[in-house]
Amino acid sequence: MAQLRLTDFFGRAKAAATVPAKRVGGPRLKAAPGGAPVHREAEDGAPLPLPPLPASPRTPSRGAVPAVPGLAGRKRSRREMEAELGTGTGTGERGGKSARKRLELPAVASPPPAEPPPVGRMRSPSREQDGGAVPRKAPRLEPEDLAALQSRLQRMKMKMKAPSQLPPIPAGTGAELRGRLETLRGLELRLRDKAAASGARAQETTAPAAAGDGGQKLPAYQRFHALAQDQPPGLTLPYKYKVLAEMFRSVDTIAGMLFNRAETITFAKVKQGVQDMMRKQFEERHMGQIKAVYPTSYRLRQEKNIPTFSSGVKKSDYQLTLEPVLGEDEKLCGRPHLSASRLLERRREFNRSLVNIVKQHHAAFLAGLTPPMVVPEDKLTRWHPRFNVDEVPDISPAELPRPPQEERVTTAQELLSTARGMMIPKMEKALANLALRSAEAGAGEPMVSKAPSPASTSSALKGVSQELLERIRAKEARKLQALMTRDAGQEERLALLGRLPAMARVLRNIFVAEKKPALPLEVACARMAESFPTQMTAGEMEKHLRLFAELLPDWVGIHAIRTDTYIKLDKNKDVGLVVERLTKVAKEAEAL
Repeated sequence: MAQLRLTDFFGRAKAAATVPAKRVGGPRLKAAPGGAPVHREAEDGAPLPLPPLPASPRTPSRGAVPAVPGLAGRKRSRREMEAELGTGTGTGERGGKSARKRLELPAVASPPPAEPPPVGRMRSPSREQDGGAVPRKAPRLEPEDLAALQSRLQRMKMKMKAPSQLPPIPAGTGAELRGRLETLRGLELRLRDKAAASGARAQETTAPAAAGDGGQKLPAYQRFHALAQDQPPGLTLPYKYKVLAEMFRSVDTIAGMLFNRAETITFAKVKQGVQDMMRKQFEERHMGQIKAVYPTSYRLRQEKNIPTFSSGVKKSDYQLTLEPVLGEDEKLCGRPHLSASRLLERRREFNRSLVNIVKQHHAAFLAGLTPPMVVPEDKLTRWHPRFNVDEVPDISPAELPRPPQEERVTTAQELLSTARGMMIPKMEKALANLALRSAEAGAGEPMVSKAPSPASTSSALKGVSQELLERIRAKEARKLQALMTRDAGQEERLALLGRLPAMARVLRNIFVAEKKPALPLEVACARMAESFPTQMTAGEMEKHLRLFAELLPDWVGIHAIRTDTYIKLDKNKDVGLVVERLTKVAKEAEAL
């Protein structure tokens, strides 16, 4: 058998392309030359109609390629094909490679134009079709909508004008209509007066908050300092008073160190040390406040010829010096010594003086109430609930000694007496008038504290008996006075009584669960501490159980048998009645 050559396969492939399709029991398929679409033929040879198919993407045609003799039946290379077309290798974006072929997509029919929205309505952007962005047109309003908007705008303009005087009633108005108009005018005037009064009251309420230098509003941590304290309510000090107490402690610490070293204490040294310790500004005004609160703390003088070791102050200049005031027995090695115990005593004395100053303002506040209250200062344990501690006025600084040669003119009268005969008559007359007005203004005595105005009867209390109002106010005053004079022991007992009604049910449940008439006191305290919602120790729980036995001996009994202590409870008693008795006892103790 002869060996087949490679060229035989090309000839066979070309011959097979010309063989007609084989018929297999159905319509015969015919391939059209040149890649035309295939048509189906029926048995009689008539072509069958086919449905139109959508055009598919195709590559661009390269044009008619002429047949080259001698190349039939052989696969041509890429270079030969490009040479036939007369084109070279294209250089695309990547350099040295031919550009990619682009597919030709069939033309898509453009969608019909969208209908414009109806007049007077707006189309939501979310309802637009995905075909593309539709330009948004300004909506057109109906005449009725336009008229309604104009009327609303007119009413708003009339409200904004708010004339101070009501328009007069036109002449020729009927009697009935005139009466109604007069009633409406009276109501509107009452509403305006009420609004003006509420605005003035709000302004008076917020006015005291704007305190400090230049009338600036203080920050919230200073205005509400007393409310943010985590300690139990008592005689708390305002924020500015606490800062002054801390300044006094710093001054005492620095002055004690310098005094024990026999060094002259100048204000410049103390000022720098206090500012380093507190990170706050310390001025002569604060030293004057310390002198006003505790006059016997320091002896202040103006001295010169004190070595300063600084370029800003000369040795011949006067400087303010401080000297602690000590007793005769406070000496160490024959010389006065400021000990740590003395520093602590001075600090306590300064705090007591601050509390006494606040008590004076508190007494003025109580005197202005309706009815007025009088509480002894030695029995006062907390401030009145409506007394705003942080609004207490600042302490007026005491006058500090000045250098002798310094001549200060503080008033118009001093200036007039000093420069008399050196000014023109017109200026002397103006200074005399100013001195007279200053003397008249300073004639009145300054008030210790701004007392609240007596409360007037509210319009909501009209018709209520005045005697009933007075009795209610007197009862409230007695209750507040009892609240302000309680000591620590009474406060602790009231706290215990307040927890007893809830503990009564827990105690009975423990005895019912144990199924015993008596339990050891230690076991009962442990069970109560585990069952009660508030976390307490066994010792604190024992105080409550002993208070049960003191108040209700017929329900709870504590018995000491040999070395153990037992608690016994009567489970047959109604726990509801027990709770009522305990609640009544707590209210009576609170009213005392």
